[in-house]
Amino acid sequence: MTTELKFLFLEPFFGGSHREFAEGLISHSRHCIDLVTLPARFWKWRMRGAALHFVKKAPSLENYHGLITTDLMSLADFKALSKGVCPPALVYFHENQFTYPLAPGERMDYQFGFTDITTALAADRVIFNSQTHRDTFFKALPNLIKMMPEYRPGWVVDGIRSRVDILYPGCRFPAKERVADDFSRELPPLIIWNHRWEFDKNPAEFFQALDAVLDAGAEFRLALLGENCQTVPKAFIGARERYGVRIVQYGYVESRRQYINWLAQGSIVISTAQQENFGISVVEAIRYGCIPLLPARLAYPEIIPARYHPAVLYRSYQDLVAKLLDRIINYSDYLNLRRALSKEMGGFAWENTIDQYDLELEKLVS
Repeated sequence: MTTELKFLFLEPFFGGSHREFAEGLISHSRHCIDLVTLPARFWKWRMRGAALHFVKKAPSLENYHGLITTDLMSLADFKALSKGVCPPALVYFHENQFTYPLAPGERMDYQFGFTDITTALAADRVIFNSQTHRDTFFKALPNLIKMMPEYRPGWVVDGIRSRVDILYPGCRFPAKERVADDFSRELPPLIIWNHRWEFDKNPAEFFQALDAVLDAGAEFRLALLGENCQTVPKAFIGARERYGVRIVQYGYVESRRQYINWLAQGSIVISTAQQENFGISVVEAIRYGCIPLLPARLAYPEIIPARYHPAVLYRSYQDLVAKLLDRIINYSDYLNLRRALSKEMGGFAWENTIDQYDLELEKLVS
């Protein structure tokens, strides 16, 4: 067995999938990983200034075999300010800033895209969280470079590609746990929303689809989970008034046990996302027994085995409404699908993925 190595993990945005990944990696790796974090807010300022904070607050780099960080820190700035003492560095790209959708009224700040470029070039290893994410990154990268009026560094595409790999993030659930078989016909199916309450998850279309199935005479219960970093979006305020007692949970659940309990009670999980490079929340919901309805784009066709695509992927809003109406009315017909998909998602459990990460860390320092 490889001798235990020691790594420093600098996470500038300790929340959501970033937090899940960091905590999961640290708790499952056979290596020692020290974690230093900043709160999950002001992501733009994190990209601009996290390196300035960490270079003064992080433990001595000389005590570590390697460095781990994520895409919301400028690794190039950090390494330059470390004055040559930085160990080999691995960057995990949860997202990137030249394919991320813009909020309404927001204009593209290309500096963040160039920070992604210099971070990737400063890394010894770059890990993307899905094939989909890697492909969209390299499709968009040449277009960003072409925006430069002259002296375009076209070499950076191959320079980054040469150090890239893909590893799905591990998920915090048992690999072999069976989904419960209990099912009550007396209660309407429970629909789960467990995504961030933000524009890129497209909640307006989600609620529009719920309105459509209500108009068609179908009934459901609704659990609105997921993190909300700042103000509550208008779509959720309106939903609380519109759906009333159908809502059995409204807002983020701090307790992991409570959160899992809601997923285990869930019947259907829906995504209407405009951006998703992996989808930990969806994988979790499926693992605990929710039948998914997901757009046939982004990373979803990659994480769902192809034989299940016709049943769980939708290609238009009308297709979503039709599938949702069918699942609500005929939910008991899909219990075998529910069990099969839950078993498939077990492959993403940390205990099934951690060996790949440990091997990557060992390769980093070798």
